[in-house]
Amino acid sequence: MKYVDEYRDPRVAQRLVEQLHATVSRPWQIMEVCGGQTHAILRFGIDQMLPPRLTLIHGPGCPVCVTAVETIDKAVALASRPEVIFCSFGDMLRVPGSVKDLSTVKSQGGDVRVVYSPLDAVALARKHPEREVVFFAIGFETTAPANAMAVLAAQRLQLKNFSLLVAHVLVPPAMRAVLDCADNRVQGFLAAGHVCTVTGIGDYEPIAAEYRVPIVVTGFEPVDILEGILMCVRQLEQGAHRVEIQYSRTVRPEGNPVALRQIYEVFEPVTRKWRGIGEIPQSGLTLRAKYALYDAERRFDLQQLAAAESPECLAGAVLQGRKRPWECPAFATRCTPEHPLGAPMVSGEGACAAYYRFRRQAAQHRSISGR
Repeated sequence: MKYVDEYRDPRVAQRLVEQLHATVSRPWQIMEVCGGQTHAILRFGIDQMLPPRLTLIHGPGCPVCVTAVETIDKAVALASRPEVIFCSFGDMLRVPGSVKDLSTVKSQGGDVRVVYSPLDAVALARKHPEREVVFFAIGFETTAPANAMAVLAAQRLQLKNFSLLVAHVLVPPAMRAVLDCADNRVQGFLAAGHVCTVTGIGDYEPIAAEYRVPIVVTGFEPVDILEGILMCVRQLEQGAHRVEIQYSRTVRPEGNPVALRQIYEVFEPVTRKWRGIGEIPQSGLTLRAKYALYDAERRFDLQQLAAAESPECLAGAVLQGRKRPWECPAFATRCTPEHPLGAPMVSGEGACAAYYRFRRQAAQHRSISGR
């Protein structure tokens, strides 16, 4: 299959591994921002191919994982209302709130529906004018254009019963938050290719310059990731700090101007709380005032709802790369995909879920042995 098989070619991967071993001359620590990259790294054993002095750190690039507990509680409150049809992508249903998740609400009779596009929710609002239809708008810049399009479609159709529970988060402010941590160990980044397909690299260049860190926009197949790591290592070895694009078959420096215009027509930046991390300035998107009619938090007066996170869950430390999933005492015992304490264990892009699926026995051995 074009753009898949050639990026899984073991001969190409082996050549890149050999080049990495020949290039690394000192210890380096690189963060892959995206949870999709984390899963690929563990699935294909990329981390086990690298030189011993090269360490990959898993980052906060899982929008499901970083959605705050109180936002999940708001979703649960909305989905529990008899007049509401609550629409969401499937990976949000089992993310735990402070008391329950959306899957539990559904099992208790709430009208919770899995959809594949926000426009599916718009169609439901047209079909059921007697009901309130709420779409759970989560994701990084990647999903924001489609959610903006849904708002514009609802406005064009003059729908009065459609709204978004907005939980969008932005990648560059999260990278700054990681670099600003007192115990930061990150020396370079692999940035998420799908995000940069929308945004381009303009927001990353000031980060590279200010913090003197190389940033390589990278794809998600084994050859993509190995080549992205090699590009980043070469910069580190040279003392360089540029933004480079490995994922050039999709990403352009300017991104997608049409998608960007649509995002910022409907949304504006706002300080957002991240699960396990806390508030990061200007790290989220919210609906502009002229689209307030479509804001579920305002419509249902949920803005003041607050909730506490599980004190046992180390999601924040995992999402910031300060701890590995297996270093959490609850990993694979009190916290499993069937009974998660936090979102990183249940999300398809969560680091804890990746370790549980691909490294559970090794992780449990390390936990027991203390190594």
